[in-house]
Amino acid sequence: MSSTHFGFETVDESQKASRVRGVFDSVASKYDIMNDLMSMGLHRAWKAYTIAASGVREGHKVLDIAGGTGDLSLAFAKRVGERGMVVHTDINEAMLGTGRDRLVNAGVMLPTTLCDAEKLPFPSDTFDIVTVAFGLRNMTHKDAALKEMCRVLKPGGRLLVLEFSKVAKPLEKAYDWYSFKLLPKIGKVVANDEDSYRYLAESIRMHPDQATLKTMMKDAGFGHVDVHNMTGGVVALHMGLKC
Repeated sequence: MSSTHFGFETVDESQKASRVRGVFDSVASKYDIMNDLMSMGLHRAWKAYTIAASGVREGHKVLDIAGGTGDLSLAFAKRVGERGMVVHTDINEAMLGTGRDRLVNAGVMLPTTLCDAEKLPFPSDTFDIVTVAFGLRNMTHKDAALKEMCRVLKPGGRLLVLEFSKVAKPLEKAYDWYSFKLLPKIGKVVANDEDSYRYLAESIRMHPDQATLKTMMKDAGFGHVDVHNMTGGVVALHMGLKC
């Protein structure tokens, strides 16, 4: 049997998706509040930069993978206008439902689809932009997911992967203290779930660094990949162009 990582734990590949689902079932209702607390509000700036860097314009078709609570989908919907389309997807039903409610409350109606990024239910060459924010690291077969993202993009389309990455060396000790000592305690107090936030910290450390992810994206079929580090490498935006 093949194995993979669930945080620092080694598990059978068949178990990872259900265990990740359990994490996000648990944190869905407090996800946005925890994002603000965990990042001190910086996640809003990281996502705003992603939107600006995407080159999205009126009439574009956008696929938001692991769209969760819908903040990127909402921002893209405002940019693509009535002639465009944004598809909001997630593999986790609780997160998807939270996002759908948020979009409806904002007066935005768009397609919302429960699907696996490793087996996207869309035709090839469909979207101008595909985005995945803070979701790639939770996927079991990242290489398969990246190939699927490339497949559904139109030639000349862009993939934007916004994800936690490897911090600059001067920040490593402070970042480790925050991630493994403070973050789980915040999760316990705010979301009543210390274990899920410990997993999230571990999953960040197990995620490929900037250079490795860039290579993975090229191997998946992207002809050109740019990397933009933010906040000392705490987060990186990888932008891949489908030739």
